[in-house]
Amino acid sequence: MYQHLTHIFPIYINNDSEVLFLGSFPSVKSREQMFYYGHPQNRFFKVLGSIFDEDVHNTVDSKKVFLKKHHIALYDVIEECDIIGSSDASIKNVVPIDIKKILSMYPSIKCIGVNGKKASSLFKKYLEKDCSGVEVFHLPSTSPANAKCSLDELIQEYKKVFKSLK
Repeated sequence: MYQHLTHIFPIYINNDSEVLFLGSFPSVKSREQMFYYGHPQNRFFKVLGSIFDEDVHNTVDSKKVFLKKHHIALYDVIEECDIIGSSDASIKNVVPIDIKKILSMYPSIKCIGVNGKKASSLFKKYLEKDCSGVEVFHLPSTSPANAKCSLDELIQEYKKVFKSLK
């Protein structure tokens, strides 16, 4: 059954954030934890931990410490929508985030990594036009639903984002 939901937790960002990763909309598990990539099988933090050769513990506080240390911000493409559970395929009636406002408030953002096909298609539809001057990477999903992409493949794709900063 569809629910109309509004994003219930804020963007995670700091004044020195250089990379903004955007997902589609928080999963049920993320909404329960009130933080991003909350599903225990989501590989987002495992991928980033591998890139930086660090263990990222599964607590919200340790994730925030890791993100701040590496100048990483997190948010989603969707501010509100109709959705069934955590299903990206069910998303409709999208209200996108105000990316223009975010980029003007945080000029340190140098690139955006868009996590997954649904986020990518919505980014192209609603946000891309307001992101000139910021490099954008359309990346494979770290969701457990994307089983066809191995951890090593994800790591190689996500490394490209950080190589662009050098």
